Amino acid sequence: MSGICRSRLAEERKLWRKDHPFGFYARPTKDKDGSMNLMEWEVGIPGKKDSNWEGGIYKLMMTFPEDYPTKPPKCKFTPPLFHPNVYPSGTVCLSILDEEKSWKPAINIKQIVLGIQDLLTDPNIADPAQSDAYTLFKTDKAAYERRVKQQARENAAK
Repeated sequence: MSGICRSRLAEERKLWRKDHPFGFYARPTKDKDGSMNLMEWEVGIPGKKDSNWEGGIYKLMMTFPEDYPTKPPKCKFTPPLFHPNVYPSGTVCLSILDEEKSWKPAINIKQIVLGIQDLLTDPNIADPAQSDAYTLFKTDKAAYERRVKQQARENAAK
């Protein structure tokens, strides 16, 4: 399966380099020997314009399993974000990243990062992953929004 995985990721890298959403980046990491590691990507997701997340670039590691695209990548914010659908570890809780829910092998990296950007602005409160963020979002939206804006300032593009 590894051959399918790596050829698919090489193709996705080519497509990304030709056409990716403005303000985003996604690139394979480098191994210690300087070679490209297609199985792990560094990603930057900008906050949507006119949202509380605007101004921040949120760093994410995308780790692909050997049986990708049959199985979805793991997506983890580094550092972890304060968000109802981000586990305290930083792992993103999103249905298109769950093979038991909405994952389909046709989903590509561009669709994943756009889905995560949408999730930042519009949390899925029916599927919480972080109790503190979920509770604040539900009980004191203004305080939650202040916390998100602070996060955006801390993650501003440098």
